[in-house]
Amino acid sequence: MRVALGVSYNGAGYRGWQSQSDGLTVQDRLEAALARFATHEVSTLCAGRTDAGVHGLMQVVHFDTPLERTPFSWVRGTNTFLPPDIAVQWARPVPETFHSRACATARRYAYVLLQSAVRPSVDAGRVGWVFHALDEVAMRSAAQHLLGEHDFTSFRASACQAKSPVKTLHRIEISRRGLDGAPPAHVPADRHDIPSCYWRFEFEGNAFLHHMVRNIMGCLVAVGQGKYPADWMRAVLAARSRDAAAPTFSPDGLYFLGPVYDAAWGLPERTAAYDWLP
Repeated sequence: MRVALGVSYNGAGYRGWQSQSDGLTVQDRLEAALARFATHEVSTLCAGRTDAGVHGLMQVVHFDTPLERTPFSWVRGTNTFLPPDIAVQWARPVPETFHSRACATARRYAYVLLQSAVRPSVDAGRVGWVFHALDEVAMRSAAQHLLGEHDFTSFRASACQAKSPVKTLHRIEISRRGLDGAPPAHVPADRHDIPSCYWRFEFEGNAFLHHMVRNIMGCLVAVGQGKYPADWMRAVLAARSRDAAAPTFSPDGLYFLGPVYDAAWGLPERTAAYDWLP
């Protein structure tokens, strides 16, 4: 039978999703736990690989097994052998025609950013950080230039293995929590006066290039800090050159929210792991 799993993880202690020879990846830990529970080797395929330090709230994987277990048995049994920072959220039997990557119609990411004069402490490794006030209007305006189908070469890492840089961004949403009123549109003379808040950036697209979201975040933050006007984003996109964009932003606040599937597959759209995010 073929089984699909929804998996959440804190990526801070791992070298990304994809299996490596040293075994220090999320896939390695998951497959080891599945093998112990199933008592046979298990090979998983995922909906979207994540980089070192990037978190997952609903990574979806599938694997084939001769065993028949109830869905919750896969959840409880696998979690018994997983480290505390990885957890299977749900399990579902799926037809052999289901493929976690090929059947996904879209993918979703969120970036959580702390705006504060002081660096993160309890949030360390789980949020990005800026110590300048950000201009929400400017960032929203800049983000509009990225919506639709474009060549995203300017936001593509040199190690990217995607066959084409042309992708479609369906949605970018920007919200904040913890502020009364709008943040200043300029950097105060004394950065200790900036209001503290969490920013949340959500991205949904048909697919993403290597480091694409982190490179977009670098540009959005640069616009939000007033280093460039909002129209600069259009020029970066048109340049089709990584040199035209801002530096790659930290992986700490990046979360893979998971893939989007046709409702006919009967898979959950979200998990409880979503609910702690600002």
